[in-house]
Amino acid sequence: MLDAAVRAALASAVGEDNIVSDPVGLRSYECDGLTGFRQVPGLVVLPLDTAGVAAAVRACHEHGVPFVARGAGTGLSGGALPVADGVVISLQRLRRVLEVDPIDRRAVLQPGVTNLDITKAAAPFGLYYAPDPSSQQVCTIGGNVAENSGGAHCLKYGFTTNHVLELTVVLPDGEVVTLGGDTAEQLGPDLRGVFIGSEGTLGIACEITVRLLRVPQTVRTLLADFPSVTEAGEVVSDIVAAGIVPAAVEMMDNLAIQAAEQAVGAGYTLDTPAALVVELDGPAAECGEQFEQVKAICERHGCTRLHIAGDAAERAKIWKGRKAAFAAVGRISPDYIVQDGVVPRTRLAEVLGRIEDMGGAAGLRVANVFHAGDGNLHPLVLFDESAGELDRAEQLSKEIAELCVELGGSLSGEHGIGTDKACSMPTMFSSDDLATMDRVRSAFDPAGLCNPGKLLPTPRLCGEAPGRYRPHPLEEAGVIERL
Repeated sequence: MLDAAVRAALASAVGEDNIVSDPVGLRSYECDGLTGFRQVPGLVVLPLDTAGVAAAVRACHEHGVPFVARGAGTGLSGGALPVADGVVISLQRLRRVLEVDPIDRRAVLQPGVTNLDITKAAAPFGLYYAPDPSSQQVCTIGGNVAENSGGAHCLKYGFTTNHVLELTVVLPDGEVVTLGGDTAEQLGPDLRGVFIGSEGTLGIACEITVRLLRVPQTVRTLLADFPSVTEAGEVVSDIVAAGIVPAAVEMMDNLAIQAAEQAVGAGYTLDTPAALVVELDGPAAECGEQFEQVKAICERHGCTRLHIAGDAAERAKIWKGRKAAFAAVGRISPDYIVQDGVVPRTRLAEVLGRIEDMGGAAGLRVANVFHAGDGNLHPLVLFDESAGELDRAEQLSKEIAELCVELGGSLSGEHGIGTDKACSMPTMFSSDDLATMDRVRSAFDPAGLCNPGKLLPTPRLCGEAPGRYRPHPLEEAGVIERL
């Protein structure tokens, strides 16, 4: 339990009305989107501005209390998992668009602004914000910075790090600093780049300056069905080999298609083994010529149905199906785990075949939906916890992530390492690599109070049984209650 001195310091920092301490309220913060990892925090504070965040962090630092920053809680790697007897610093009340500059094409944002709201604020000026995670309606720019989020259009436009110019950051001791500047390239070490994607372990971003892009002159979108994921994967490789860089190339297998179509009725073919969503944008002449090339490549690889979006409404309908896929899987399975890994494009067919074999060996189904253009997989391991399938599902999910490394890829493309995959980091990095990362982290946070237990493997984290919280028999019987 946090003592009275800590509570008083935090109340002074953010105001008594901005503290959550009742057991029911605290449970709202016990996990992020990876619900298998849960821990009730000691307190939650909800500061109103950068000064409040800094004051709360200073209070935690002075009393040696660990703290975790939290945005919308949509992360899928356990990156916002609280610490027992620690503090959650919620950024949900810092949700203002501070400035939109249409001349220099920039926006200044508080971390609680949702990804989609950036584009809504920029739209009156003919501008938009390019990174677009599937959860863009609810995920926040602060969380996007922490995880270096991408989205469907990152193939052409890059990840969060390619669009953030400057950060106002509260360091783990409460000091407020500026990282980056007016332009993407700055003299000296790229501390802005170090911070983006550090998963909340180096400090808390409280103001974020992003660059905005002009809305493309033309956007063309198609939905193509294929007799197998192999043919669909070959299309992706051939499109890139032809020198075409689409705005997005997304692939879904039959399980994912069935789930999405049941959920939103996007017009997908229910019995097709695989489908590609390909989108091109840019000048009308260039876009039109390349679109014809893409159609020809699809037909050359046995495309069984080619649907071209006739207008913005049809295009939105196609994307609605793709972006609903994660949540829609709940319609075909009582439980599921979302994995995130990367492989070279040329090994897409191989990795999907291996995943199918691994799922068969485990007696579990795996739905696949992913950013095919850059090889960023999102396998969804389907299981029924009530049937005792949890342990097998967790093991299969871990093996899929490590398979990506084996095939020349990485453990994560955009969801982060968090708590979920920290113990798999040695499969990708040497002990020297991990020690260097730890030294960088310690330079920012010598006391180890800022989002501890995430990203890097530790004996405590990796020596204990991983996975979902397993209730004590007395808790299951209702004799005791977990707080």
